[in-house]
Amino acid sequence: MDRQLRTDAADMLARVGRHWGWVLAFGIITLLAGLLALVWPGRTIVVIAVLFGIQLLVAGIFRFAAAFAADDETGATRVLLALLGVLSFIVGLYALRHILVTVAALALLLGIFWIVNGTIEAFTALSHRGMQGRGWTIFMGLLSVVAGVAVLVYPAISLVTLAVVLGFWLLVYGIMEIMLAFRLRSLGHAAARIAPAT
Repeated sequence: MDRQLRTDAADMLARVGRHWGWVLAFGIITLLAGLLALVWPGRTIVVIAVLFGIQLLVAGIFRFAAAFAADDETGATRVLLALLGVLSFIVGLYALRHILVTVAALALLLGIFWIVNGTIEAFTALSHRGMQGRGWTIFMGLLSVVAGVAVLVYPAISLVTLAVVLGFWLLVYGIMEIMLAFRLRSLGHAAARIAPAT
């Protein structure tokens, strides 16, 4: 029985590890979006709005797919992940369709998304004690909530400041996703070696 459980866990980790490239690609796209936002914060608000919309669209697709691909998640967690994916996709579409949206509206959308995204990520990490990188996920979720509240409390924030905040957030988030991708690859390789041995 114990041997069968080890084999099943190793097979699951090996399957997850084989898809580390998708997480890496998402992390690189997010990192590049953050770098572009930091390099040209004052002159390229249109580009920042487009990158913001694309990043949210990609994040929505990834999260929606993850909600159905994660076999070990509970039903409530899958529903939350799917809702987060749909919300991210809708906000991304709105940002792409209304590029010249006012600062207040952009700040409102960004603040609400960061609060919802951070709350769901922190809740998911808190409810799964055995989660890999649980502390980082909780930290990033709380950071997202704080950033969202700050944007909502100070809606008169300038576009340049908002672009810099967005750039730093995307930069940190992209680095975390890249680190997660390499960790998934390592776990997948280790699990692939364990599975045949057991």
